[in-house]
Amino acid sequence: MTTLIAADLAEQQRRFADAVRLQADPQDVLAAPVEPGLSVYRHAYSARLLAALNDNYTVLARAMGDEDFERLGRAYIDAHPSRHPSIRWFGHELADFMAEADEQRVGHPSLVDFARMDWALRDAFDAHDAPLLMPERLAALPSEAWAGLVLHLHPSVRRVSLAWAIEPAWRVLRAWEPGDEQPELPEPTPHAHTLLVWREELDTRWRSLEPIEAALLDAVAASQPFAQLCEVAATQLADSGAAASTVIQLLRQWLDAGLLRAESQG
Repeated sequence: MTTLIAADLAEQQRRFADAVRLQADPQDVLAAPVEPGLSVYRHAYSARLLAALNDNYTVLARAMGDEDFERLGRAYIDAHPSRHPSIRWFGHELADFMAEADEQRVGHPSLVDFARMDWALRDAFDAHDAPLLMPERLAALPSEAWAGLVLHLHPSVRRVSLAWAIEPAWRVLRAWEPGDEQPELPEPTPHAHTLLVWREELDTRWRSLEPIEAALLDAVAASQPFAQLCEVAATQLADSGAAASTVIQLLRQWLDAGLLRAESQG
């Protein structure tokens, strides 16, 4: 009997959730008559998801304005109801949703890149931690070990492909507080490039990458050894003889920024 009661309760809870999420007519899914209070739950549900989107995409919301962002958010909620137990991860498909939407809903196409940048920064902040690779570890390597050395990106590192030069406008909007005078924004221009995002202690960092560094980080992510990194650099440089020194120079920058993790043990 207890099992039957529990199963019936679980089914009622599922039906109620479907009614709140507007995925079904409440008259069809709820055994009891629909109470007027259901509209309160529905409003609270959508309002909470909109707030989560605003929190995860703060700069995008500022770029679009309240009304346009709310319209976009409600369309996204209808198309992608929350599936994750934690509301923190709601909105992870927003950039792709915007890329596939019509221009009237999204506005300027560069706004898709604003969404990608916002999410990458939040994602990097919440990424797992790992011990950093220390320069002393590399200094202790014998010279014959360098060719086969495989580097590993820190779990917080994100590489984001962008189609527009949005960083100047993003920086202005991130510093702007709604209620202050509306800032003048640099006009984004088409510019295909890679954005690097990572976490340094409790702060997130980002910078745009030159093509050679983007290619080398792709190679690192693919677990290619140091010798292969030098070959990648040689294909990017007019002076192929400078490949090894270029990789070493970038390696020092990566170590200083905390982009590399120590090799996993076991």
